[in-house]
Amino acid sequence: MASISLLQVSVAILCFLILHYFLFKKPHGRYPRNWPVLRMLPAMLKALHRIYDYSVKILETSDLTFPFKGPRFTGMDMLLTVDPANIHHIMSSNFSNYIKGPEFQDVFDVLGDSFITTDSELWKNMRKSYQAMLHSQEFQRFSMSTMTSKLKYGLVPLLNHFAEEGTTLDLQSVFGRFTFDTIFILVTGSDPRSLSIEMPEDEFAKALDDVGEGILYRHFKPRFLWKLQNWIGFGQEKKLTEANATFDRVCAKYISAKREEIKRSQGTSNGGSQDLLTSFIKLDTTKYKLLNPSDDKFLRDNILAFILAGRDTTATALSWFFWLLSENPHVVAKIHQEININTDLSRTGNSQENVDKLVYLHGALCEAMRLYPPVSFGRKSPIKSDVLPSGHKVDANSKIIICLYALGRMRAVWGEDASQFKPERWISENGGIKHEPSFKFLSFNAGPRTCLGKHLAMTQMKIVAVEILRNYDIKVLQGQKIVPALGFILSMKHGLQITVTKRCSA
Repeated sequence: MASISLLQVSVAILCFLILHYFLFKKPHGRYPRNWPVLRMLPAMLKALHRIYDYSVKILETSDLTFPFKGPRFTGMDMLLTVDPANIHHIMSSNFSNYIKGPEFQDVFDVLGDSFITTDSELWKNMRKSYQAMLHSQEFQRFSMSTMTSKLKYGLVPLLNHFAEEGTTLDLQSVFGRFTFDTIFILVTGSDPRSLSIEMPEDEFAKALDDVGEGILYRHFKPRFLWKLQNWIGFGQEKKLTEANATFDRVCAKYISAKREEIKRSQGTSNGGSQDLLTSFIKLDTTKYKLLNPSDDKFLRDNILAFILAGRDTTATALSWFFWLLSENPHVVAKIHQEININTDLSRTGNSQENVDKLVYLHGALCEAMRLYPPVSFGRKSPIKSDVLPSGHKVDANSKIIICLYALGRMRAVWGEDASQFKPERWISENGGIKHEPSFKFLSFNAGPRTCLGKHLAMTQMKIVAVEILRNYDIKVLQGQKIVPALGFILSMKHGLQITVTKRCSA
């Protein structure tokens, strides 16, 4: 019995020493050590808490493309790249060979058959139908009136309240609520009213948070492991399952209500709602060749995809933008100057036409998204084997990860000042907006999958920024740790604690 106990203790000590050796031994050269069995996994686990900055270091020292080797037979091998030539090849010039693929759909299974996860003809037909919806004059007017209304009756009263009280608030949470309410109205026609002084918790918004975190962790685990955890209902996978159930239940409620609303409005002179759910249900199936576009599952998947795309990305971009402004007061002064000399803006307010005149503000927002892209990485898989412009061979069905956070910090791409916040890099010599190629600035995707809501998102960020900068002074609390959270969306891990005061000029 004593000998068995001694053996157990010896094995435990040996396992501890091996683990300690793998995780805490100094790195070997410039790259992660490639062990015989575990290969590069120990180095990744050791750097997981700072994975974004770690990816910057690895990609800069490996000429912008790096093959990561996971343990054999786990499906964790992947090619990391930030090479603009590779990105252009994958996203544009050889677009048809690079798809999301079945493994992507498996990892993002909570999104079902939405425009985010689908490929080929189904995706093409979806995109055509969505393009017609989003670019229609009716939806453009509806989106602008929704944003300005939520600004006037939601964001401004809340900021006024905290300014009067003199208490702190989490600006990232405020932006998340603003964009959540706005996109929820645009998609379903209903206002969840999460943006209020009481700051109520919304179960749908909470489920979105759990999904973002869970999806990222699936990228760092062998497929069999997260599948097992999902089956037994453990850890992050349990949260994903619960989130999925929330999405099913909440979406079903809104779909049912919308069908009833459409039925009641038939035969009346009322044109009906302008929200996307109404457009989905009324979609002409012969024109866009979609299978059952009014089917409840199709509607559920695309409600979720649009809300996910419209909430987190814009809220995250605004949060990093205002933090960067707090670190660069000279940029704030220049934006104030631009607003002040724009007499139309002072007189008529935040119309789309007016905010589009603010070139320097546009550059500052792009610069914030270059350094802190709302989506932290992109993922592609080749149908057939290929050779990238960098010379790297990629096998069919292999995994390619485009690291957006690292891309914005590559000196080989953006120059020696790549790590600096400089809105001027987006201003042309004649004072207009300088447009960078999408394969270099990937925040709105590139090629045929370029974001259809790009202009809508930029307009929303501009009207929010103008309203706040013109009427309030934002002060970021000192001492808080501002770091990106580990997730598919590059949000702030601990939020952004601020105090707000009304400007005298306001």
